[in-house]
Amino acid sequence: MIRSLLYLLLRRVLGLFRSDERIAAEAEVENAVLRHQVAILRRQVKRPIYRASDKAFLAAASRMLRREAWGAFLVRPETLLRWHRQLVAKKWTSPHRPPGRPALDPEVRELILRLGRENPRWGYQRIRGELLKLGMKVSATTIATVLRRSGLGPAPRRGPTWKEFLHQQAAGMLACDFFTVETIRLKTFYVLVWIELGTRRVRLGGATPNPDSAWVTQQARNLAMALQDEGRSPRLLIHDRDTKFSGSFDEVFRSEGWRIILTPIRAPNANAFCERWVGTLRTECLDWTLVFGRQHLERTLRTYVGHYNEARRYRGLALRTPIGNPSPAVGDLRAANVRRRDVLGGLIHEYGVAA
Repeated sequence: MIRSLLYLLLRRVLGLFRSDERIAAEAEVENAVLRHQVAILRRQVKRPIYRASDKAFLAAASRMLRREAWGAFLVRPETLLRWHRQLVAKKWTSPHRPPGRPALDPEVRELILRLGRENPRWGYQRIRGELLKLGMKVSATTIATVLRRSGLGPAPRRGPTWKEFLHQQAAGMLACDFFTVETIRLKTFYVLVWIELGTRRVRLGGATPNPDSAWVTQQARNLAMALQDEGRSPRLLIHDRDTKFSGSFDEVFRSEGWRIILTPIRAPNANAFCERWVGTLRTECLDWTLVFGRQHLERTLRTYVGHYNEARRYRGLALRTPIGNPSPAVGDLRAANVRRRDVLGGLIHEYGVAA
């Protein structure tokens, strides 16, 4: 009851002020309310959390009040002073970057690792020079650190794998062999064929019923001149111990710096590339064709060899052709006009996308 009377009396007293005095009284009352709420918060909140904007405002406001009035703040005076010192220090401090060297770009790091893996005999300076050629400036010490952290030591880091070794050796090797074809009149023709082990490209030597020394030697000269015109110089030639490969035949290649490798006796697997190709030729072409004579045989073989080198995909070459024809890019196969081209009278079909 007494509290109610006091509350009504306080309201009457506040209502006696004039209009101009009433505005000032409202400000005083508002300040009193805020101070009272701050006192309540002090009793309930032990440590309030201030944002950077809150600290800046309170620090600036503290400079406009007397120290005796700092009791209105929820923080202690030394805290306000510390905030103000931090703002001043931030004003006069230049942008600061982390100590040490700048971090290496991830793409440059991956390129260094790629060069190290693909070129095991390259040292740090060689890799650095290659990067400079690409417009990237990286120190040899950084290159060494990147390689060592990935388990790649100094050059030579490792030897080639069996796959890499065989691929490198096959790039300079040729193999040749004879196979026979029976005509419709049972006349036997001997066909000489060459195959490049690196690319699986086939070269047709010729067909004859009598492969004597002069004929095979001339075929060797033709091949040597064709390779010389193309700027290619294989190192090894593989063939079996057939007597048709005469001494003059081998001498043509030895004079060009080649090395002749003879396969063991009765070991066709030692010349597996030629044997495999002859089997493919018979399966896809000769077993389905009646040969009338030498001209017909040579025309058929030239057509098939052209198809094999230019259009037939080879599994050992990741489904590429021996001469490396690229596959055309087709966006929508449903809208593409796929056309068929008949080879050898329709015995073999080739497909392509019309322009």
